[in-house]
Amino acid sequence: MTVELKVTSIDNHNFSFSGEVSIPQAPPEFKSGFIGIIGRPNVGKSTLMNQLVGQKIAITSPIAQTTRNRLRGILTTPEAQLIFVDTPGIHKPHHQLGQVLVKNARNAIDSVDVVLFVVDGSVACGAGDRFIADLLVRTETPVILGLNKIDQQPPNFQPIDDSYQALAETQQWPIVKFSAQTGAGLPELQQLLIEHLETGPFYYPPDLVTDQPERFIMGELIREQILLLTREEVPHSVAIAIDRVDESPTITRILATIHVERDSQKGILIGKGGSMLKAIGSEAREQIQKLIAGKVYLELFVKVQEKWRQSRMTLAELGYRVEE
Repeated sequence: MTVELKVTSIDNHNFSFSGEVSIPQAPPEFKSGFIGIIGRPNVGKSTLMNQLVGQKIAITSPIAQTTRNRLRGILTTPEAQLIFVDTPGIHKPHHQLGQVLVKNARNAIDSVDVVLFVVDGSVACGAGDRFIADLLVRTETPVILGLNKIDQQPPNFQPIDDSYQALAETQQWPIVKFSAQTGAGLPELQQLLIEHLETGPFYYPPDLVTDQPERFIMGELIREQILLLTREEVPHSVAIAIDRVDESPTITRILATIHVERDSQKGILIGKGGSMLKAIGSEAREQIQKLIAGKVYLELFVKVQEKWRQSRMTLAELGYRVEE
C-alpha cells in the first residue's frame, strides 16, 4: 500500500549540520553543559524539551514510553548554551528493545552535567519515582527535581507537593514547579538550570536546535501519528525506516517503511481501503511540512518483521543501540 502526499513547506528550520560549520568563541562567564531529562514514562519529558527549545523536535503522545532515542535539544541564550538530552522513560523492560532503552536512560545519568528529574506533579509520588530517586542517589551529578503538570493539580495540591518534598529533602535536591504544556514556571526552571552549569564553550552553532538529522525527525513524526491514531492497537511494535530521500530543485521524494511485528498490525495500519495509512500520512504531512523547504512526494510502506524488538541485529539496523 502506498500513500503519495505533496507537502508545501511553511518554514525551514536548522535541525542538523555537517561538514564545516562556524562555532563562535564563547564570551567570558558564558555557561554551557548537557542536561539529562530523566523520569517515568509519560511525565511530559518530550513536551518539556520542545517548549524549552521553542520548537517541536521530539514526538509526544498520551501513550507511555514514546521516546526511544536520546534526542538532544539545544537552547542558546546570551548567557548559556543548554543541551537537553531527552531519554526514554525508566520502566521495567519486557523485551530487548525495552532493555536497550532503559540502559540508555541510565547511562545518561552519569554522562551529563545536570540531571533534571521530572515527575508528574498532578499526582503524589509513587513507587516508580522512588525507584528512579534511588538510582540518582548513586550519582555525583547534580539533580534538580521538576514537578511538571502543575496546570493539572487539584485544588488541594499540598499533600502532593509534600510527597515530593520528602523525596528531595534527604538529598537536598532543589525543587521547581512548572507546566510543560502551558509554559508556566519555565523561565524559573531555565534560570535554575543555568545556575547549575559551569562556564564553558559553545558546543554547537547558536542557531541549532537539535543535533539529529532531518531523516530521523521525519521518521519520528510519522511514528507519532501512528501512536496517536492507532493508540493501543499498534502501540510500540512499530519502527520507521526512512529508506530514501531524493532532492531536486522542485521536489523532495521520501520513501519510508513502517515495520511491525504481525500481519494483524499491518492490517490495522493500512485500514479499510488504505484509509488508516492515508490518515497517518496526511497528519504526518502537517508536521513534516514544518521541516522541509519545498514540495514533498512521500511514499509509505508497511512491512511485517516478526519479533523485531527481540532481535539485537534488527534493533541495530533500525538505529536502536546501547549508547555509551
